Amino acid sequence: MTASHPDSVDEPQGLAVTVQTTPPPTVLCVDDEPNILASLRRSLRTPDLRVLTAGSGTEGLAILRETPIDVVISDMRMPGMDGAQFLEQVQDLWPETIRILLTGHADMDAAIAAVNRGRIHRYLNKPWGESELRAAVQAGLERVALQRDKDRLEALTQQQNLALRALNEHLEERVQERTQELAQANRKLKSSFLTSIKVFSNVLELRGGRLGGHGRRVAGLARAIAQAMDLEETEKQDLFVAALLHDIGHIGLPDAMLAKPVARMEPEELAQYQQHPVLGEQLLMPLEDLHGVAAIIHEHHERYDGLGYPDHKTGLEISRSARILAVADAFDELQNGHLGGAMLNEEEAQILLRQGRGTQFDPEVVDLFLQIRLAERRQPPAAGAAAVPMATIDLATGMVLAADFLSPQGVLLLVAGHVLTEPLIRRIRQYEIRAGHPIRLQIRSEPLHS
Repeated sequence: MTASHPDSVDEPQGLAVTVQTTPPPTVLCVDDEPNILASLRRSLRTPDLRVLTAGSGTEGLAILRETPIDVVISDMRMPGMDGAQFLEQVQDLWPETIRILLTGHADMDAAIAAVNRGRIHRYLNKPWGESELRAAVQAGLERVALQRDKDRLEALTQQQNLALRALNEHLEERVQERTQELAQANRKLKSSFLTSIKVFSNVLELRGGRLGGHGRRVAGLARAIAQAMDLEETEKQDLFVAALLHDIGHIGLPDAMLAKPVARMEPEELAQYQQHPVLGEQLLMPLEDLHGVAAIIHEHHERYDGLGYPDHKTGLEISRSARILAVADAFDELQNGHLGGAMLNEEEAQILLRQGRGTQFDPEVVDLFLQIRLAERRQPPAAGAAAVPMATIDLATGMVLAADFLSPQGVLLLVAGHVLTEPLIRRIRQYEIRAGHPIRLQIRSEPLHS
């Protein structure tokens, strides 16, 4: 028995023939009438499709045993084994092969039986339309390709599961070790990030004047309010960083303008000054991790009554973090004289905050802040010192700073929580010699626990 082969096309002279490394999809057409087979071959002729033919169901089964077939197209009426019987055997032996039945209107009952017995994917009425036939074959080939991809992925998944089970004995221990390493690395990264922010904030304030240390003080006040309001950790972090950097927009302002209290600025100067929240946000926008911080900075001069800037937002339109920062910022600026010129004491600053309750400031934030200040004044001294002043000669490896280490000019040299190492202690002692005066650092009375 011989099976017919696809029509061949002569290659143009002088052109090299490319050898096809991957066999093309294969369609088997089964019919006892040669003219029907020829018509099917013509309808399906395409360079990327292999078409085989068989004159009977028996011949078709023989070809299927020798050659992988993707789609079978069978006539219903054939002598001996009819299309329904043939496709039923195809379903039993090669269930992944797509089965298409050709039938006439008179064979409809038999076609329905074939659909049920042979699980036919599609049947086409004679005479078929060429586009309909091609669409049916294409749909069948796509289904075969999807099934093969599914089988391949399932096999790959099974292999991966076996590999995972083989590693399972030590996996939990490895995951725990790796988790601890990542947690430690994350703590170091977070500490380095905050240290960088503090140093940058300190650099911003090196222009001197009454604003020296303003960012660190405001950050401390804002953090106390955030903790009392039980903010989420991410919101606390963004607020703390925003407080450190809230005046970053001052970079674009002249020194002479910054030296003036806000109340004494000329209208043109005030208009320029009121753009510093916008400039501050723009400066941080390239840093994706600081987008939340940038948004807080943009809003920190908005007022609860809508008379603030730059967008005149009101009430709860202003983010909670920006409402907190507005109170902390104003409280410190009232005392350093940046707002009105006169340097107020704490009680005077609190009176003005109270007067701005519900107009300039969120009343809830003002009330909570005043409660915090009152509680701090009434709180008795803690039992046992939390920090011990220590000369550089007494420093030892592993000690932890309890407070920021600042130069006499207010420059941040080391941040609180920094763990001392031998090389760092040597540098601190060398700095002390160059500075020409003794240095005492605040050291935690208890060691730092990881």
